[in-house]
Amino acid sequence: MGLSATYEYAVRAQALRKRFGPLTAVDGVDLAVPPGEIFGLVGPDGAGKTTTMRILCGVMEPTGGQALVAGFDVARHPEQVKRRIGYMSQRFSLYGDLTVAENLLFFARLYHVPKAERLRREQELLDFSRLGPFRDRLAQNLSGGMKQKLALACTLIHTPEVLFLDEPTTGVDPVSRRDFWRILYSLLREGVTLFISTPYMDEAERCNRVALMQEGRILVSDTPQALKARMRGELFEVIATPTRPAKEALAARPEVLGVQVFGDRLHAWVQEGRSGEAAIRETTSQPGLSLISLRRIEPGLEDVFVSVVGGQG
Repeated sequence: MGLSATYEYAVRAQALRKRFGPLTAVDGVDLAVPPGEIFGLVGPDGAGKTTTMRILCGVMEPTGGQALVAGFDVARHPEQVKRRIGYMSQRFSLYGDLTVAENLLFFARLYHVPKAERLRREQELLDFSRLGPFRDRLAQNLSGGMKQKLALACTLIHTPEVLFLDEPTTGVDPVSRRDFWRILYSLLREGVTLFISTPYMDEAERCNRVALMQEGRILVSDTPQALKARMRGELFEVIATPTRPAKEALAARPEVLGVQVFGDRLHAWVQEGRSGEAAIRETTSQPGLSLISLRRIEPGLEDVFVSVVGGQG
């Protein structure tokens, strides 16, 4: 694609707000995404990720604030924005009764892609997504992962400068997720700016920068490495039985900054130094509790998110 941006930020939002009656879905969001970056918006369902993305795509008007995408104001120049972006929603939104090739043709015509360019782009995208052998298959007969790749190919048919992906791999098998991210990295090398929302912390780790979102607000935004480096104290993985009483006992200790359940394990943030580890051992050795395993671990983004939401980070 060889895209070259002439704007400072591919995505810029300032004090962005969206209200639905008494509900504030987006509450004063500030974002700055340089061109050629993969930016992750991370948070649970209902955090406001989809609403924020729809505003940035010009699909929904903001209640307040300002947003610029590819150098254009999304409220004042939505058509200019739409010509320069691709938007892939959460749900598969293509036409099941059309073939792979027919879906690509439909979207090429929708974006007024000239025929010569369309033929070139179609073949390029079929090769790119490995959908070439399935060009004559109905979209409704594709697997979940193949549907997502077709949706991405249709989103790319007009060569967008900024690509918005709303939880694109939800419900997709691990192999297809890996293929999908391979494609995204290829787009990044070609200069496309990627703005992706995801509930998966392992996917957030792949982004250049991430913003943690909760209840319509951006809690913190930085590189994954910097976010993890901000965490104070030390993190220990604790396997103790029974799990719930062990968690409650640890949470009551002043040396423990926070403790969360991860399956059959506990992640306990403690004050730096041997007193924190000693507090865990002492607590889980009380009558009725049994310590099976204790080891220090490096925090992941999920630990950071839980800690920030809980006010510990």
